[in-house]
Amino acid sequence: MVAVGQAAPEFTLQSSGNQTISLSDYRGKNVVLYFYPKDMTPGCTTEACDFRDFHPDFAKLNTVVLGISPDDVKSHDKFVAKHELPFPLLADPDHRVAEAYGVWVLKKMYGREYMGIERSTFVIDHEGNIAKVWPKVKVKGHVQEVLEFIKEHLQ
Repeated sequence: MVAVGQAAPEFTLQSSGNQTISLSDYRGKNVVLYFYPKDMTPGCTTEACDFRDFHPDFAKLNTVVLGISPDDVKSHDKFVAKHELPFPLLADPDHRVAEAYGVWVLKKMYGREYMGIERSTFVIDHEGNIAKVWPKVKVKGHVQEVLEFIKEHLQ
């Protein structure tokens, strides 16, 4: 996993709303980059809706929110529309970006092993460096914790 102080790995991905987004597009702003396993699942929906609900607070802090999962753009568009998400969701179907950030990992569920996203959040400062990492995120209260970190450390 990338560590605090390192330059955030650059990427360019297709996103909801038929856009192409690069991390470098946001130089000069703080970026909350959150990786989640799958659109429309309970934990991922809660997390996305929490980021939605606090979106104005992030915007006031010169901070953009970007979500990334292996789902395709069509799935992301449905997820954004259903939950009125005001930020883009990026499609990483070959998990290239997830691998670059160290969040594509071996997971175990019901005795089965498989590769998947470890729910993780990265705050990237306005210069493009990793300012904070939350690995193995527990959804409840997480978005507020991210917001507090930005208020305290990146104003």
